[in-house]
Amino acid sequence: MTRYKAIIAYDGSRFNGFQKQPNGRTVQEELEKTLKKMANGEQITIFGSGRTDAGVHALGQVIHFDYPEERPLERMRFALDTQSPEDIAVKTVEIVPEDFHARYLVKEKTYQFRVDIGKPRSPFRRHYASYFPYALDLKKIQRALPDLLGTHDFTSFCASGSSVEDKVRTIYEAKLEVNETGDELLFTFRGNGFLYKMIRILVGTLLKIGNGRLPEDSLPEIIAKKDRNAAGPTAHPEGLYLYEVVYDD
Repeated sequence: MTRYKAIIAYDGSRFNGFQKQPNGRTVQEELEKTLKKMANGEQITIFGSGRTDAGVHALGQVIHFDYPEERPLERMRFALDTQSPEDIAVKTVEIVPEDFHARYLVKEKTYQFRVDIGKPRSPFRRHYASYFPYALDLKKIQRALPDLLGTHDFTSFCASGSSVEDKVRTIYEAKLEVNETGDELLFTFRGNGFLYKMIRILVGTLLKIGNGRLPEDSLPEIIAKKDRNAAGPTAHPEGLYLYEVVYDD
């Protein structure tokens, strides 16, 4: 068997998330169907760098799988790309050592989150940005962002339902950009890992700070409380993108 690593992108609008489940269409299931066709009916399991929820998109999700034969890389990429549904794109394919694992060897991840703040909202962004119709002071958000940097116990930013016990993570980058027309925000978070719905809770909390419903210096106290109820609401999933996954060389 030959182990392949692939970087894929997908529009999460019509998926119930990445991971295969009994009910609902998933990215993993669709790719495994494609690989089964390519491998003459042999079942092939793919492993992702992590799950994404229903409605969440990816620009740089990483997967690996074992294939019964070695094929030229561009032929493998082209076959996977063109035989998969149109809301999945296979960007790159490479052969990796048999001990490579897309999930367990992740060094860092980058997520982006888009927020439509236009008035009126754009119907063309409804699946690709979370809408926030209320007033925002972006300077307050900018002043709050550095408080997220470094290593912290992010229990306050983890949704219930997570089975992970160790909630300590390190955030290397947390920034906010505004597009030229001033009607869309782009948050970027880069760290060594993120908890269940952590990015969406971070964004929901930052928007609450920008709206003046939380003080701009409240993040250290929220982190220290280790209590989900201390943080803001969970932002909607359609604004979230898995942007990049990085591994050791």
